[in-house]
Amino acid sequence: MKPKLLITRRLPDRVLDSARDRFDVTLRDRTEVLSPDELRAALRDYDAVLPTLGDRFQPDVFADVPNPRAKILANFGVGYNHIDAEAAKAAGIAVSNTPGAVTDATADIAVSLILMTARRLGEGERILRAGAWEGWGPVQMLGTHVTGKRLGVIGFGRIGKAIAKRCHYGFDMEVVFYNRSRVEDPGMPARQVEMAEAMAADFVVVAVPGGKATYHLIDAQVLAMMKQTGIFVNISRGDVVDETALIDTLQAGRIAGAGLDVYEFEPKVPAALMAMENVTLLPHLGTACLEVRENMGMMAVANLIAWAEGKAPPNQVNP
Repeated sequence: MKPKLLITRRLPDRVLDSARDRFDVTLRDRTEVLSPDELRAALRDYDAVLPTLGDRFQPDVFADVPNPRAKILANFGVGYNHIDAEAAKAAGIAVSNTPGAVTDATADIAVSLILMTARRLGEGERILRAGAWEGWGPVQMLGTHVTGKRLGVIGFGRIGKAIAKRCHYGFDMEVVFYNRSRVEDPGMPARQVEMAEAMAADFVVVAVPGGKATYHLIDAQVLAMMKQTGIFVNISRGDVVDETALIDTLQAGRIAGAGLDVYEFEPKVPAALMAMENVTLLPHLGTACLEVRENMGMMAVANLIAWAEGKAPPNQVNP
């Protein structure tokens, strides 16, 4: 008999077909996150679960299902801050993720946000679509030049390094970075510095993992380290940034702009952010390419298959 697997959101067809070959799949074909009741039912009624962003398997959920049937949460995505991995481990449940598959696509979105915000691309398109463009002029829509500027990267893992390489080799940018642990070999011309120096760069990109250790890492005090002409970009997790503090910083004109692909309470985006023309807002598009999402899904399925065969999932995060 095939193990019962719950997939909490629709995935690409190739991934679903692969999962159905090995598991008795129940597909929850809705976009909203699992409700509190659904979270508990997932642990109680299935052998395995393939959750994703926003499906909050927190300690209270595990506490309410003391003898869970589920033995693995094979997360779709590299970030798993919505899952308390230690509480899952205590309940006898493995947690895995999908690292590597997301690196390049997410780095591409970071560079896109830098360019869109610096060169006012979103604002310009809105003007054109509204029929308000009056023609080219020498001082129309003047933005910030990107080439040759300094980039500060907060978090120098796979994604942080990929962003830095694009900016250094593509735009001749000087790279400084802050990382909680020592990076012996950055793999490119880049200098590890303290948070204050990294935040004082012309462009600051946050690329740390989500979770308890990085919750509100970027708060009012850290944002105050930026210079007035600085542009802030977040492609990590929304709650890494104190969104209220960021709004206050932008409204006060203490930084030049921001580019965001993630939000503290997504899909809710504050009206204050949407009202500012110097803020670029994307609907969490970091990995939104078919081949990337397929690769992520196939990696999640590989984790599930390894578990079903009595092996350690190759990307287990709570061994």
